[in-house]
Amino acid sequence: MTLTPPTVEYGLVCPMLIIFGVAIAGVLVEALLPRRHRYGSQLVLCFGGLAAALVAVVVLARDLHGTTGRSAVMGAVVIDSPALFLQGTILLVGVLGVLLIAERQVGSEVADGGRRGLDGFTPQASAVPGSVAEQVATKAGVIQTEVFPLTMFAIGGMLLFPASDDLLTMFIALEILSLPLYLLCGLARKRRLLSQEAALKYFLLGAFSSAFFLYGVAMLYGYAGTLDLVGISEAVAAGSGKTSLALIGIGLVLVGVLFKVGAVPFHSWVPDVYQGAPTPITAFMAAATKIAAFGALLRVFYVAVPGLQNDWRPVLWAIAILTMVVGTVAAVTQSDVKRMLAYSAVSHTGFILTGVIAANEAGLSSTLFYLFAYGFSTVGAFAVVGLVRDGAGEEDTPMARWAGLGRRYPIVGIVFSLFLLAFAGIPLTSGFVAKFAVFKAAGEGGAMPLVVVGVLASAIAAYFYVRVIVLMFFTDPPENAPTLVVPSALSTTIVTVTAAVTFALGALPQPLLDLANNADQFLR
Repeated sequence: MTLTPPTVEYGLVCPMLIIFGVAIAGVLVEALLPRRHRYGSQLVLCFGGLAAALVAVVVLARDLHGTTGRSAVMGAVVIDSPALFLQGTILLVGVLGVLLIAERQVGSEVADGGRRGLDGFTPQASAVPGSVAEQVATKAGVIQTEVFPLTMFAIGGMLLFPASDDLLTMFIALEILSLPLYLLCGLARKRRLLSQEAALKYFLLGAFSSAFFLYGVAMLYGYAGTLDLVGISEAVAAGSGKTSLALIGIGLVLVGVLFKVGAVPFHSWVPDVYQGAPTPITAFMAAATKIAAFGALLRVFYVAVPGLQNDWRPVLWAIAILTMVVGTVAAVTQSDVKRMLAYSAVSHTGFILTGVIAANEAGLSSTLFYLFAYGFSTVGAFAVVGLVRDGAGEEDTPMARWAGLGRRYPIVGIVFSLFLLAFAGIPLTSGFVAKFAVFKAAGEGGAMPLVVVGVLASAIAAYFYVRVIVLMFFTDPPENAPTLVVPSALSTTIVTVTAAVTFALGALPQPLLDLANNADQFLR
């Protein structure tokens, strides 16, 4: 028997290879370089790798323009326009996430002028190598540069997840992106118990969801005799095997992916993890994970099982309605800003699912636009949350203590209000255009009742967003009002860029809409 040697199209998978290469190099930096040189080296690696990968995505998009895409790595990976759009979005969000993680903002003083970073896991701002300040910071566990290679491994898995063309590769990508996130969620030194509880909950529930996903993969393999998405689609079209086996497999795979996007009833981890994880990690995870997971969800339903549309759409209808209603109602009752944003993320998952349910080209392109807009707004919102501190330098997220914040710090209040209005879907923000696009696509796809539920949920959601704005600008501050940490160049850059994108996509959305419309075809 002649064995065919495996072939790897290195040019097509170049963005992922760059990110994984940087992640491995980051591990070597942690192992070999002295502590004082690690921070700078990790930043050079991360930003250099992200920039190179983004350039590679742009070059691939130009080379593949006018084609439906190409298969790579013996059919395990596909590079088409939706995959490149999602990879570019993940890389841009990744740049902002690493900037936020690298923030050296003052949290509180340590010995001899040393300073602790946000949530206690970023490096020190001004300690001299070998000084008492560095020794104190090191003993306190402040310098944790291993966060950078972990982040790069997560980004690499996120790039592979929506580009996977068979279910086994998709499962591997799911684990690659998940395992670093479990560790990153437990790195908040100032809120050690809350952070470790969040990491443990995320890990345990994530392990269960991965098991469901893998069992679903086995069911679909038993049905179609292949793990290839196109092969499964052909088996469905041919009517081979028992359809019930395929439906069980789809349901189990759906559990694994819906857990990652935080859809009801698989959302219980979201508020606890968002609140307990370090805020920069929350910002990165909330945006990038949702983008990657929805990309995989789209590929499964639009490529593998479009022939069973009449069977899986009613299930997604119920999940989308539950997600919008539960997320919105739960957010109204929250008294903590991070938990409110967490339940807001749950409700937005329901809105994005309306685009998936549309099951047409408009649904695909509108979902891609929504993911891009939502990613930037989410990173910006959590970046602002990370700036609000009490007198001891700790994060201050109880909502009552934000009263009067907009009066004392008008610029921060206005920027945070912009992000909240975008989440609410108010005109002249990216959120309005995104919601309008997915609702229009769902209406064209015959899901008008779902659109009605979405509009009503958006109207209710506007209440708890506006409530925070009223609290910041029209409520007297408490006696123990929080202190806003003076933004550094990094935090200023992040907030400025995300706010500008949020406003620009609301005022002039057409360029990105055109880009998303050109990415509305999967390679089948």
